[in-house]
Amino acid sequence: MTDDDGMRRGAALMASGTAVSRVLGLLRGMVMVSAIGATGQAADAFAVANKLPNVLYMLLAGGVLNAILVPQVVRAYKRKAGQEYVDRLLTLGFVALAATTVVLTLLAPVLINLYSNFGNPAQDALATTFAYWCIPQLFFYGVYALLGQVLNARGSFGPYMWAPAVNNIVAIVGFGVFIAVFGGWEESGVVEAASWTPGQTALLAAAATLGVIAQAVVLIPALRRAGVHYRPRWGLRGSGLGAAGGIATWTLAGLAVGQLGYLVVSRVASTAPAAAIDDGVSATAVAGIAAYDVAFLIFMLPHSLVTVSLATALFTRLSGQAHDADVDGVRATLSSGLRVVGVFTIFATAAIVVLDLPLTRVVLARATVESADAVSAVVLTMIVGLPAFGAWSMFQRAYYAYEDARSMVPIQVAMAAVVVAGALLSRALLHPSSWVAGAGAAMSVSYLVGAVVAAWRLRRRLGGIDGPRVLQVLARSTLAALVSAGIGGLVLLLLGRGLSTGLMASIIECAVVGTVMGLVYVGALRLLRVRELDSLLLPVLRRLPGRRR
Repeated sequence: MTDDDGMRRGAALMASGTAVSRVLGLLRGMVMVSAIGATGQAADAFAVANKLPNVLYMLLAGGVLNAILVPQVVRAYKRKAGQEYVDRLLTLGFVALAATTVVLTLLAPVLINLYSNFGNPAQDALATTFAYWCIPQLFFYGVYALLGQVLNARGSFGPYMWAPAVNNIVAIVGFGVFIAVFGGWEESGVVEAASWTPGQTALLAAAATLGVIAQAVVLIPALRRAGVHYRPRWGLRGSGLGAAGGIATWTLAGLAVGQLGYLVVSRVASTAPAAAIDDGVSATAVAGIAAYDVAFLIFMLPHSLVTVSLATALFTRLSGQAHDADVDGVRATLSSGLRVVGVFTIFATAAIVVLDLPLTRVVLARATVESADAVSAVVLTMIVGLPAFGAWSMFQRAYYAYEDARSMVPIQVAMAAVVVAGALLSRALLHPSSWVAGAGAAMSVSYLVGAVVAAWRLRRRLGGIDGPRVLQVLARSTLAALVSAGIGGLVLLLLGRGLSTGLMASIIECAVVGTVMGLVYVGALRLLRVRELDSLLLPVLRRLPGRRR
C-alpha cells in the first residue's frame, strides 16, 4: 500500500466516524430546537451558556494541549519509562483543568455579561443559571482531549473518533426526556426566559453536560484495552516543556485573537432580537445567538466530513516532510490537499446555496416558518466562505508542520479585524433582523483574507505552492458547480410547484435535488478532466464488490 493509499484510507476512516457524529449532531440540534426553539429568549440564553465551555476550552486548554502536551505524549512512548512520564503529564493536565474550571464556573455571571448583551434581567438570570451547569463541561472536554491523544499515541484511533457520537446520543435522550416531561416549545411556553422553572433549567442543562461527561468517560475502558494504566504522579522537572512553551504562547495568542472576533459577534447577535422588538418585529423571527449556532452547525458539516479528515491525514506527512527539510514534498502535499478540499467544498457550497431553505427547514423540523427563514439567511452568508475556510485550514496545517504558530498570528489578527468590523458595520447599517447574517458574511470575507494572505506568505517560504495547477482545478470545479447549481435550482423550482413547504416536502427536495446536483457535478468534472475527484471516491470505490485488489 502506497503512502497515498494510506492517507486516503486514514482520511476515509476518520471521515466515517466524523460523519456519524455530525449526523447525530444534526439530530441533536433538531431535538433541541423542538424542545426550546431556534430563536427567542430561552434559546439564545442556552446558546450563550452552552457555548462558553467550548470557547473557554479552545482559548485556555486547546492551545496548550495541542502545542505542548500532545507532542510530549507522542514522544514519551518512544523512550523508556514512557508511561511514568505520561502519568505525570496527565496529572498536571487534570489538576490544571480542574482548577481552571472551578474558577471560571464561579465567574459565570461575568462571562455571561461579557459574551452577551440581552438587556433583559430574566434572560440574563436564565443564561447565568445555565452557565453554572454548562461551564463544568470544560473539565471533561479537556479530559477527553488528553485521554484521546494518549490513545492515538498508542495506535488506538477508534475510541477517540467515535466518542463524540456518545455525547450526542446522551444529549438527544436528555432533550427527548425534556420534551416528554414538559412538551415541545409550542406547548410548554418556554420561549420566554421568565417562564422557566428550576426543573426545566436543570433537566436541559444537565442533559448537555452529561453528554460531555460520557464523551470523556467512555475512553477509560479503551485506555485499559490499549495497555495504559494511569497512576497519579507529580513532577515534570527536566521534561523539556519550557522549550515548547514558546509554541504554546503563540498558539494561544492566535486563539485569543480569534475569540475576540467571536465575542463581538456574540454580543451583536444577543442584542438583535431585543432591537427588533423595538422596531415592531417579533423576536422569534430574528436570528440571535441560537440561530447563529444552528447555521454554524450546518456550515461545519461538510467541512468536518472531508476537510478536517483529509487535513488530519495529511498533517503527519507534512510534519515529516517539514522535519526532513523536504520543501518539494511539503509543496506537493499541500497542493494535493488544496485541490481535493477545493473540489469538495466548492460543490458543497453550491448544493447548500441551492438547498438553503429546505435544508434549514429539515434541521429546524418544528420551528416556525419565520425562524427557518431567519436561520437560512445566516446559513447562506456563512456557506459562501466554505471553500476559503477549507483552504485556510490546509494552510494552517502547513504552518503547524513547521511548528510555526507565530507566523499565523498577524494573519489571524487581520481575520479577526474583518469579523469585528463586519459585525459592527452590520449593526450600524442593517436592520436588526440582518445583523447575524451580516456577521456571517464578515466571517466568509475573513476566511478569504486568511487564505489569500497565507497563500502569499507560504509561497515565499516554499518557493511556490503549485499555484497555477491549484487555480486551474478550482476554476474547473467552480464551472462544474455552477452548471450543477443551475440544474439543481431548476429541479427545485419544479418540485416546489407540486410540493408544500412542510417537513416531508423539504426532505424530498433535499434528497432529489442533492442527488441530481451530485450526479451533474461528477459528470461535469469528468468532462473537464478534474482527476482530484478520484482522491475522494477511491476509498469508497475500493469497498465495492469487484473493485478490490
